[in-house]
Amino acid sequence: MKSIKTLFTFSFSLLFLIANAQLNQQNIQKLDSIYKKALTDWNVPGMAIAIVSNDSIWLSKGYGITDITTRQAVDANTLFALASNTKAFTSTALAMLADEGKINWNQKVIDILPWFKMYDPYVTAQMTVEDLLSHRSGLKTFSGDLIWYGSTYSREEIIRKIKFLKPEYGFREHFGYSNLMFITAGELIPALTGTSWDDFIKERILNPLNMNRSTLHVSALHHLDNIAQPHTYVDNELRQIPWLDWDNMGPAGSLISSANDMANWLQMNLSKGVFGKDTLVSRRQLFELWSPRTIIGVSAGSMAMFPETNFKSYGLGWSLMDYNGYKVIGHNGGYDGMISQTFFVPEANVGVVIMTNALSSLYYPLYYHTLDELLNVEVKQNWNDELRQRIQKNEARQKEYIKAQEDKRVLNTTPSLPLDQYAGIFGGNIYDTISISLNNKQLELQFARSPQFFATLNHWHYNTFQIEFKAFPSLPKGYVTFEIDRRGNITGIEIFLDNPDFDFTEFDLLKLN
Repeated sequence: MKSIKTLFTFSFSLLFLIANAQLNQQNIQKLDSIYKKALTDWNVPGMAIAIVSNDSIWLSKGYGITDITTRQAVDANTLFALASNTKAFTSTALAMLADEGKINWNQKVIDILPWFKMYDPYVTAQMTVEDLLSHRSGLKTFSGDLIWYGSTYSREEIIRKIKFLKPEYGFREHFGYSNLMFITAGELIPALTGTSWDDFIKERILNPLNMNRSTLHVSALHHLDNIAQPHTYVDNELRQIPWLDWDNMGPAGSLISSANDMANWLQMNLSKGVFGKDTLVSRRQLFELWSPRTIIGVSAGSMAMFPETNFKSYGLGWSLMDYNGYKVIGHNGGYDGMISQTFFVPEANVGVVIMTNALSSLYYPLYYHTLDELLNVEVKQNWNDELRQRIQKNEARQKEYIKAQEDKRVLNTTPSLPLDQYAGIFGGNIYDTISISLNNKQLELQFARSPQFFATLNHWHYNTFQIEFKAFPSLPKGYVTFEIDRRGNITGIEIFLDNPDFDFTEFDLLKLN
């Protein structure tokens, strides 16, 4: 009787998989049409997408062009920046060390990196490996990112500056997305193994998965071909921009890969750590990576827009949510001029990567269109149109905000001091020095450790000057306000740019000389 029952269960499961596979193939064709149309609708030059099960590749394809200059076609081997999708590679690498007994998730960071310090000594003493990987350090989202972005600071130098960042929340009380914690997590690997994070990822993950096109370094692109180029929008016009070296924050976001290579990564995860005949990481440790650690709030607005999602959280290097009763494990990544999304649904045995070469939200509607089709969800709305309209409304509100800021400008004012007195060296613990100099009656600002952060200062009103970092066209114009004491001496400056990624006001920039 037992054997008959087993046979029946096996037969039923096989029939289900076959039926599901046939349905998936039909959905793939529909998705292919959706992808082509969305690329045009969103004015994105190109993208590459892979859809896989644990043992089959349903789609691995390029759409559009690599760049607006050469107009080379994108294919499944075209390289894109994966940015924060790298975080799951870092957590998986640490899971491998956990399998080997070299680390455990509750181990204190200072037991491995004795020089690691947070702002609060208690947090320093209690911070664990798990804390590093789950965005619950107490720092606000993106805190300290200007330390590494475009700078010459090494990974260790970046980590040593974390102690100067004031927390926004209580320790383990709130989600605060932190690239700096993942840079720190990556540095655990050389401390434990004597092998750099870069070499460990290549030798233990990329090579075994045959991710032969992938690299962790922008400098390697000079020796490779078939590379997508980053693009952004300036006054609604598409503009190609250069690649920016992200090596110093590698464990948090330096992976560059292709649809074909990422398909192998997704298949390994769907196979619970197995690729081919090799087990790269155990089921037990993957379960840890995919288990909720930090709650992410779901707003009333989000609930109204996505009623199929009730819960969101972060595990170890992966974002987690429910969607129509399925557990979705994923991550997105934002690089200068490129956005990507990786996700997989273990219960449905499907994984997807979407890579685009423009600073666009195109990936977002494609994420939900793809989920709906592959999970056979009743489609209630056109995500492409719905989300594009919402983003356009947000852009309109942003323009209104900018105009409101301009309206606050007090016209016909003059600086309090002669221009040469505004020159000097400014700095603090978080960022060493920023110089302001007078060159041919024009004030100029230069970040000492970030060569591309250069701007001219144009008088705005009173002792505030407007700046524009032209090397970063994605950033809005900003302001430098000089702080002057009662004696007429400049004591410091504050830099402000209204953008969600970088908080220049974190720098406590005092005048040094």
